[in-house]
Amino acid sequence: MQDHHLHGKTTFAKRLGIQLRLNGIQPKTLSVDNYFVEREQNPVDENGEYDFECIEAVDLKLFNEHILKLLSGEEIELPTFDFSTGHKKYNGNKMKLEENEVLVIEGIHCLNDKLTESIPRDKKFKIYISALTVLNIDYYNRISTTDTRIIRRIVRDYRYRGYSAKETLQRWNSVVNGEKKYIFPFQEEADAMFNSSIVYELGVLREYALPILEEIKKTDAEYAEAKRLITLLSYFRKIDTEYIPESSILREFIGGSIFKY
Repeated sequence: MQDHHLHGKTTFAKRLGIQLRLNGIQPKTLSVDNYFVEREQNPVDENGEYDFECIEAVDLKLFNEHILKLLSGEEIELPTFDFSTGHKKYNGNKMKLEENEVLVIEGIHCLNDKLTESIPRDKKFKIYISALTVLNIDYYNRISTTDTRIIRRIVRDYRYRGYSAKETLQRWNSVVNGEKKYIFPFQEEADAMFNSSIVYELGVLREYALPILEEIKKTDAEYAEAKRLITLLSYFRKIDTEYIPESSILREFIGGSIFKY
């Protein structure tokens, strides 16, 4: 299962798990995010910055070892990746697949066979999750999918990663370039596609994003882009979060989900 960041893959994986259980199939979920290489081994881009988007940022050897062990009925100890230190930690979390269980893998490179090269293609079912906005402002102006995604990211980064809107906008180009190189070329590999956009999400995200965007100063290089996003959000009426289901993908960005992330 693959999305670009911000498409709600974690919520999707959890809701898929519920549907599988209702159909008598027990899922176990493995997150690629816990299998990053140790920070000092992480590849760098042409500017000397760490490239977290490339597939080589994932510890492919360990990941494939663990999948093979799980599929042969062995028990593994799951790593937890600590993004602040850049190292995997082992907290005694064990996982084993029983007879009637399936493995659900979620992460950004899941459509790329190189991620799971130890597993034959016919043993994999690939789901591509993408937030494709279907709203128009009027007959001539559509709302771009990219704008919805960057607003999701600004809210998520601020709430969960401590980044300002300025920092998120500074990083945005590298995210987009990463998608062009590492995600879009593989989208045709998917067996199924899921659109995670929600028609009312900008009305909800508006209240979270506006104060964060307004922190950007006129002297900042990101001011023009912030102003454009503020104008876009001003077209939407506020929607109170109390109306948003606790199982909604939107909760992955605004908080208050029944799922633990």
